[in-house]
Amino acid sequence: MKNSFVRLLVTISALCMALFGLSVITFAQQVADPNFDTTVTRPTYVQNHPKVLFDEAHNNGHTTEGRYKPFAELISNDGYQVVANKEKFQQQILKNYDILVIANALGTTQGASAFTENECNVVRDWVRTGGALLLIADHAPFGAAAEKLAKRFGVNMSQGFTVDLSHYDKESGNPGWLVFTRENGLLATHPITQGRNVTERINRVLTFTGQSLKGTNDTVAFLRLADTAVDLPQRLSRATQLPGGKRVSAAGRSQGIALQLGKGRVVILGEAAMLSAQLLQGEPAREIMGKDVVQMGINRSDFDNRQLALNIMHWLSGLLSSTS
Repeated sequence: MKNSFVRLLVTISALCMALFGLSVITFAQQVADPNFDTTVTRPTYVQNHPKVLFDEAHNNGHTTEGRYKPFAELISNDGYQVVANKEKFQQQILKNYDILVIANALGTTQGASAFTENECNVVRDWVRTGGALLLIADHAPFGAAAEKLAKRFGVNMSQGFTVDLSHYDKESGNPGWLVFTRENGLLATHPITQGRNVTERINRVLTFTGQSLKGTNDTVAFLRLADTAVDLPQRLSRATQLPGGKRVSAAGRSQGIALQLGKGRVVILGEAAMLSAQLLQGEPAREIMGKDVVQMGINRSDFDNRQLALNIMHWLSGLLSSTS
């Protein structure tokens, strides 16, 4: 038994070394998919258009004209009015919007919060009075930058890299590309995963290396992590051996959380590419899947990430019921 456990750890180590060795390169070679079809055949909002403020004031890694352009266009075609935010969060600004989207914000220095204490309080109080927040914070360094805001809603961020050798995308061979399905029990029942009808039902979701999250008893983890999931350190050099290195079980944690606070709603995601439509190109793509180009996000037709993006927005805008 002991030898089998060591072999398992060594296998994880080998896979992770390849993954983390490519992390800086792959981030630079991930671009928005210009061919992704953002058309919505039957837009949800044709008369009233919920106003979405998309944060671009905090060194955001994902913007409406960058890696999240397909997402912004998709929800715009569904009837949302999307406006880019260029200012610090203030009550007089937020009061004019229904939903606030924050994707991969960063502080000005490594490990620093992307938000001031006042901004965190402003966002929390705005949610309490009826605002809706979609907060997305990827693997390191984004977890540390968003932690202060996440704590306002009782959510803990691991701030590392989450892998699971039992529930990953076998085609990619990447232990950080996690698969959540109804069959494996990691996709929980919630209005976000149920949708309005059977055509909006979520059955399969793929994430692309993020961190883990932990909420309170009042939150719903709709993207659950299995007991076999592990959080690895923010930094892992090729010389580090996983069996002797720091690792923490991610059992009981998740990569997608929904909660209510006062009159408002919040969704927090521990991985960003799941709602993007990106292309991973060049050598990193060949290393991962033996292809020149690999699709990542809502452009993956073999998963339900596209509908997940719409369902999250539908729940935040109040179209879906608050609970299952």
